[in-house]
Parts: sequence; C-alpha cells; structure tokens
Amino acid sequence: MAKLTVLYEHATGFTLFKVKEFEEIGSELSEVEKSVRDLQRFTKIIELLAFAPFKTSVDALESINSISEGVLPESLQIFLETNVPKVGKMSKVTLGVADGKLGASINEKLGLKIQHTGFVLEILRGIRYHFPSLMKGFAPKLEGIAQLGLGHSYSRAKVKFNVNKVDNMIIHSVSLLDQLDKDLNTYSMRIREWYSYHFPELYKIVPENYLYAKVVKYIGDRKQLTEEKMEGLEEIIMDAGKAAAILSAAKSSMGMDISPVDLTNVLMFTNRVVSLSEYRRSLSEYLKNKMGSVAPNMAALIGEQVGARLISKAGSLTNLAKCPASTVQILGAEKALFRAMKTKTSTPKYGLIYHSTFIGRAGRQFKGRASRFLSNKLSIASRIDAFSDNPCNIFGQKMKQQCEDRLKYFETGEKPPKNVDVMHDALQESLVLQQQNESLNTSVKRKKSKKEKKSKKNKVEEKENGE
Repeated sequence: MAKLTVLYEHATGFTLFKVKEFEEIGSELSEVEKSVRDLQRFTKIIELLAFAPFKTSVDALESINSISEGVLPESLQIFLETNVPKVGKMSKVTLGVADGKLGASINEKLGLKIQHTGFVLEILRGIRYHFPSLMKGFAPKLEGIAQLGLGHSYSRAKVKFNVNKVDNMIIHSVSLLDQLDKDLNTYSMRIREWYSYHFPELYKIVPENYLYAKVVKYIGDRKQLTEEKMEGLEEIIMDAGKAAAILSAAKSSMGMDISPVDLTNVLMFTNRVVSLSEYRRSLSEYLKNKMGSVAPNMAALIGEQVGARLISKAGSLTNLAKCPASTVQILGAEKALFRAMKTKTSTPKYGLIYHSTFIGRAGRQFKGRASRFLSNKLSIASRIDAFSDNPCNIFGQKMKQQCEDRLKYFETGEKPPKNVDVMHDALQESLVLQQQNESLNTSVKRKKSKKEKKSKKNKVEEKENGE
C-alpha cells in the first residue's frame, strides 16, 4: 500500500505531514477541497510527522534561495533522510511537494517518488491555512513576524544581487524616451492646431516641432511682433531669412484675433511642451552615457537607442548575449514571424535592427544579407559587453568598419579584410588600452598616498607645535 508524506516549507522551518488514507483521498478530490476550510475534517486527513525549525535568519534565507532556484538545500536533505519513512518491500513512499523543480532535485538525490499535482496542492493549501492550529504551542503572531522578516530579507537579497540592475536603468530610459516621442508629437500637433487660429502662416515657415513651440512662446500675440524682437527671433531659429518671413507674415496674417485668456492658456501649454522637449534631450544624453559604460561595443556598432531597444526587448544584456544571431536578427518582429509561419509566407528579414543605418543604406536585394551580417556582429558585441571584465568600444568600432566594408563589397565587389585579422588587431588594441588604464590607476593611487602622508605629517607637526 502506498504512503504519502507531504513536505511544507514554512518561514519558521521545514515540516512533514503524513496523509491518512492516501488511496481513498486520491480518488475523491472534491472531498479534499471541501475539508480544506474545516479544521476538524482536515485533521482527520493529515497528521504532523516532523518539524525542523531554522536555526538563524541567515539559514532561512539560504534555504529559501536554494528552493526558489529548484536546488535541494543540505539542511532539507538531512531532514528528509532522517524523517521520511523508509521504503519497505510491501509499501512505497510518495513525497508530495509544491514545486516541481524541487521535486526533481529530491528525486535525483534521494530517489523518492514525487507528486506535485492534483490533490497534493489542495492538501498544501489546507496546511498553509491551518498551520498555526496544526502546530502545538505555535502562536499566530510568530507566524506573521517570521513571514514578514523572511520576505523582506529575500526581496532585499534579490535586489542586491540582481545582475541586471544596471540594464534596468537603460530599459526604463529607452521606454520613457519612446513614450516622450509619442507624447511630444501629439502635444506639438495640438499646439499647431490651437495657435494656427491666430497665426496660420507660421505652420509652413517653421516645420520643426521644438522650434515651433519655442517661436510660439517667444512671439505670443502676433500683433506685438516688431522689428525690435527680430534679434531674439533670429537666435531661436538661427536663420535670418526665416525670421524676416515670420515678421512679414505676422503683419499680413489672415488669422483671427486672440483674447489674453486664450493666449495665456496656449502659452502655458507651450511652456510645458518646451520643458518636456528639453528633458527629452537630457534623457537622450543620459542614455548615451549609460550605454557607453554598460554596452560600449553595441553603442559603437549600432547606436545607443537601437542598442538600448534590443536590450529592452531581450529583457537584459545577459539575455541578449545568450540569444543566437538568428534571434537577434528578427528581435522585435515576432508578430510578423508567427503570421508568416501560420500563413506559410516568407519570414521577416529584420526586426529592430531595421532602424540601423546599415540596413537603410543597403540595396533592396542586399537588405537580407546585410541584416544577417549585422546580427552576427551584434551577437558578438553583446557577449563582449556582457562578459568582459574591462569593456571598451574598440571591438564595436572595428565591427562597425566591417559592416561598412561589407556594404562596399555588395555594391562594388571589393573584398573586405578577413575577420581573423580584424579581431586580432582589435584584441591587441584593447590590451594596450587596458595596460594604459592600469598604469594610470597606479599613478593616481601613488599621488593619493603621497597626499595622505603629507597630510599626516602636517597634523603631527601641528600637534607638536601646539604642545
């Protein structure tokens, strides 16, 4: 007859419960679901077998980290070896667990039969619900304190050891940048429509959104635009001809008059758009600096924004580095790929990398080959950025030149240099740069140590003179 023992991992320790009448319970899942809420009925189904509390909070955190990754902790292994009933000739022991990965690890190390589906999950739900009542001398307050403390420690450790935390800044920055582009485009169109009732001719003279908003902010009421304001207008537009055209159009404009209240609202909205545009520029500069420090080779090869979008789509730089070149090539075109597979048509040749200048400059018949070559180089660049100890943009610059040479080869047939030679040169240059950085760091450290020694001497002399 089969025997079922259920393992429950609590914030205070590991517990084993013996399930009574295993065969009967297995055939009636609905009965288990009904008895989960009723403590009296539930205690007839299960019985406490063993409990091993955690010695310290560090031990609890280490155990929960291992279990979350599907690894069997040493303390749990000893607990199971000691307390799980031995398998006899006439009986077989089945261990019920909540996590399938942990169950596979237990099966591999201890050879126990594992069950993690069906009524086992209902029994574990009942244990979780009635745990303070099932444990003698266990205070419900203690359970809450233990769960809260372990939860905070686990979350803190995950944030602290998150290898993607630098990538997260890039992902959020590029997402915000794309959102700002959409919003600014919508807001700029609203300003054009709103202000065009008063000064419709300005729309054609100043087509750029940011400049249009700045000009509207400077002019205000077109009737107040005089030759005295021409100097300031020229500084904004950086074009004397356009400034003169705006002045002449303002004098003979067919737009309607605008009240001071309406103009105030237009200018308030314009100020917001101008400030958002300036923030967008500073955010773009921040993203450029961040990509230069986190993924310099990708930034040098394909540009900061396209590289950041690839990292965002993959989830992290490490995830992107794990992707093969064929996946990098169509990253961002998943819908088109699945549509092509469903309708049995040609699959897409490129995804996000289409925004690169190399794909745009390639001829129509060479776009597929150019995207394949670029994705190969991107895959290499992402791996160098993700796993190198001293990242630099030398490899990215060399691979960018290789892409340029490949485009020339498509157009003229001129053979590019061999990849082995190019990578050898890049490696030599990176080693030289690394040596220079090390020598610079040592010289800086020496200067600091000298300054510290001088400051110590001065302090000692001041003390002696004071005495």
